[in-house]
Amino acid sequence: MRYLSFIAWPAGAILGLAALIGAHAALGQATGNFHEVIAGELYRSAQPSGADVNAYAKNYGIRTILNLRNEKRTEWYTDEQKAAAENGITLIDFPMSSSRELPIAEAQKLAKIMADAPKPLLIHCEHGANRTGLASAIYVGAVEKMSETAAEFQLSPYYGNFAIKGLGRYAMYSSWDKYEETIGF
Repeated sequence: MRYLSFIAWPAGAILGLAALIGAHAALGQATGNFHEVIAGELYRSAQPSGADVNAYAKNYGIRTILNLRNEKRTEWYTDEQKAAAENGITLIDFPMSSSRELPIAEAQKLAKIMADAPKPLLIHCEHGANRTGLASAIYVGAVEKMSETAAEFQLSPYYGNFAIKGLGRYAMYSSWDKYEETIGF
């Protein structure tokens, strides 16, 4: 019996931690997955509505939005585009697939776009987890030259990214893994 409790406690702790991480990710998705990455400089989110864009402009002074979605542009894009224009926000489109690796040359191009964009910058994709995670990691690592750990945290379950090879959107983590070798941590 003592042996079973020795095994049950760590297993229960691991399951509890996994449930907590999953609940945090789900809550993030349900509330727009908006996060401050670097105060006054870089923010990330899921697809913002026009009302979200208005609020982000007012509350955070967003000057540029980087849209990473490669899906067909429908109402979501028109709404975002209109709100950006009304708030004097530059809208940059850099379409990416969340299921294919981003080539190093494209990652370098993305880093330059983000470095040159007027700040504060908001990066988004549909859910704010995978493509946004990769772009945020590139910004933190290549543009701001912060630590590898700080960059890789952008691709973590905290934001809803679960990089498990063969499952989910591993291509974004794999893209980062190859790109980070070029920036020399």
